[in-house]
Amino acid sequence: MKNMKDKVILITGASSGIGRQLALDLAKQGARLILVARTEANLIQLKNHIESEGGYTPAVWPIDVGNGSHVDELLPRLLEEMPHVDILINNAGFGKFNNFADADMKEIEAMFDVNVIGLMRFTSHVLPSMMEAGRGLIINVASQAGKIATPKSAAYSATKHAVLGFSNSLRLEMKPYGISVMTVNPGPIKTNFFEVADSSGNYTKNVEKMMLTPEKVSGEIISAIKKGKREVNLPGWMNAGAKVYHAAPGLIEKVGGRFFNQK
Repeated sequence: MKNMKDKVILITGASSGIGRQLALDLAKQGARLILVARTEANLIQLKNHIESEGGYTPAVWPIDVGNGSHVDELLPRLLEEMPHVDILINNAGFGKFNNFADADMKEIEAMFDVNVIGLMRFTSHVLPSMMEAGRGLIINVASQAGKIATPKSAAYSATKHAVLGFSNSLRLEMKPYGISVMTVNPGPIKTNFFEVADSSGNYTKNVEKMMLTPEKVSGEIISAIKKGKREVNLPGWMNAGAKVYHAAPGLIEKVGGRFFNQK
């Protein structure tokens, strides 16, 4: 997919952060967007902005990705209007950083509902038309936390491990149908994600200098789409650290304690 013009692209979590930046950047390249998020007002604001910049008018759908019955009710209606989706970007997600012993199980369930089950649910609705057409791309936004877990992120890391496992299996299943699966594994990004994840502000303060920008991540994702990459891993040094961790986890945990305990 070297040309985004007229490609139908569905983005979840489109009203802020990476999702919003992707919408802005893909609109400039002539994509036909379907934008999904919980807050309709934010979606309309984004829609108006894209229109003012001369892009195609996006379709906006306020859908709570973590509400299964809501998704199952509204997504088929959406797909009736736009029967073939070229690219699905499963971007919606959230995290909460705390010690597992202090965690609220309802909060953990909500994370899995959005980060994992919601992602799978959107994928299951979109796949049939992709399989029939013999083409398509699923992009699942995971995290470096799915490759190397750190203290105070047990549940969040578990959701991202699940996304990676699901994506790697799905990629093999869909290859005969001409459908590709890409994972995006960023480190910390300067978005409103941390307003929920890091209510103390400590983690944000400790890693602020190494945070990625939404513009950087969006640019790397779009470049990876055009190059047909399997994964996007950002920043490079953090992904290298994850590879070393998997080769020698005990050693890295012993010498990397200060780095791991940033939250």
